[in-house]
Amino acid sequence: MITAIGFDADDTLWHNETIFEEYHGRFQALLARYHDPKTVERALYATEMRNLDLFGYGVKSFALSSIETAIELTGGAIPSDELRALVQMAKDMLAHPVELLDGATETVAALAADYRLIVITKGDLRHQERKFQRSGLALLVPHCDVVSEKDDATYARVLRRHGIAPEEFLMVGNSMRSDILPVLALGGHAAHIPYPLIWAHEECSAPSDCPRFHTLANLRELPVLLARHRQPGC
Repeated sequence: MITAIGFDADDTLWHNETIFEEYHGRFQALLARYHDPKTVERALYATEMRNLDLFGYGVKSFALSSIETAIELTGGAIPSDELRALVQMAKDMLAHPVELLDGATETVAALAADYRLIVITKGDLRHQERKFQRSGLALLVPHCDVVSEKDDATYARVLRRHGIAPEEFLMVGNSMRSDILPVLALGGHAAHIPYPLIWAHEECSAPSDCPRFHTLANLRELPVLLARHRQPGC
């Protein structure tokens, strides 16, 4: 029986990738007189991947990589006011209001009485904790674990710390790579809720023939899935 539910945060409970998409457009526009958008995007992604182990995930990591990319693509000729503009863009992203996905509050509230709930998210600690508090979901979810990576070992540590058996745990998220596959590998359950946009680094194929894997159209379908799972024989 499932007794605990983990929720991814970005693009599962609230919008995130749309903010990054807007920043990408502004970044490409800033460098338009130097390179075409595809060249800028390829260079930025390559820089992000090169820096991932050092900077981790989140807005601050993205901002540092964008500044490095701008310097490289302009041969160091980018003026200081344009570098300041990149810093301001990052500040805008960090200050962006938290916009919950449809059904987030209602779904979490409906499950809070019957399940142990945890938010498990990766990224910058300060930013993710601030978004969690601003979302209003902290009133319903007692724990928010911000981790540097989402892999088998990380989920195993989180579950041990909370005293949850993997076979009693369901992870809900939009990323196959970060939210679904590691939990299934541990023997847990996973519900994938696709988001219209996804960072290239998170793209991954879905598992095949796994009865513990489910795909939902939106968060509102989650209580229905759990009710079905509690029926005899499921």
